[in-house]
Amino acid sequence: MNCRSPVIRVAAWVAVWATAAALLSGCAASTATPSDPDASAGALLKRLLPTPLLLVGEQHDAPEHQALQRALVQQLATRGQLAALVVEMAESGASTAGLPRDASEAQVQQALRWGPDNGGWPWPSYAPVVMAAVRAGVPVFGANLPRAEMRAAMGQTTLDGLLPSAALERQRKAIQEGHCGLLPAPQITPMTRIQIARDQAMARTAAAAIRPRQTVLLVAGNHHVQRDLGVPLHLPTGLAHRVVVALARPGHAEAAPSGEPSPGSDAVWSSPPRAPRDYCGEMKRSMGR
Repeated sequence: MNCRSPVIRVAAWVAVWATAAALLSGCAASTATPSDPDASAGALLKRLLPTPLLLVGEQHDAPEHQALQRALVQQLATRGQLAALVVEMAESGASTAGLPRDASEAQVQQALRWGPDNGGWPWPSYAPVVMAAVRAGVPVFGANLPRAEMRAAMGQTTLDGLLPSAALERQRKAIQEGHCGLLPAPQITPMTRIQIARDQAMARTAAAAIRPRQTVLLVAGNHHVQRDLGVPLHLPTGLAHRVVVALARPGHAEAAPSGEPSPGSDAVWSSPPRAPRDYCGEMKRSMGR
């Protein structure tokens, strides 16, 4: 790609969207070091249940966050309270419904259409979370907007009016920062529409999985789960839900009490610092810059 050219094809930006999504949801922030995942999961459930929908955010490259998710799946399933696991990491329309508890990982990946074409989500990172649900006899539903629908979403002007003006501006700013300032100004609005359409898709899938006296667990990046920005804005009116944001604290950040709510969540769960990573350098290299 010629970095001096003023014209950058939309298709090229869709191709690097998975990298941008990791940036949008993967920024580290502050809070204190957690206890073990099982204890943390128990404490969160004690605090947040009952609720028909529990949205749990993550920093995608923090394995502690996936460990927490697995513990939440296991504890909810053991109580007989887990209606479904809904994941950003697979596309909507894909599910493990109908698979037996002893299904192989290969069968589960096939059912969820989990492969290089689903955004490059690393199966080894999420297999323990997904397989915990399968082994418990709980269906796993993909919820992300299919990549084939992203181009159409770019042109859907009606998506612009689904967010309050302040939230829409935050989304646009996040898109710009998530692309490391490389995204041409005319593409910020279309890419923001993709983000909104993704939140819509996840909200539809989660709402459809609701069951009486049970809890649907939705796992997605932190930007997607925030009540004032993402999926909760697109849920059916009156659908009760609770939100947990999981953050990895950089070494220079000041610690805050773990469990404290934020404006967009009911609780913040913290994990140890992650090593510095040059996301923008990786994005530039992926674009041939």
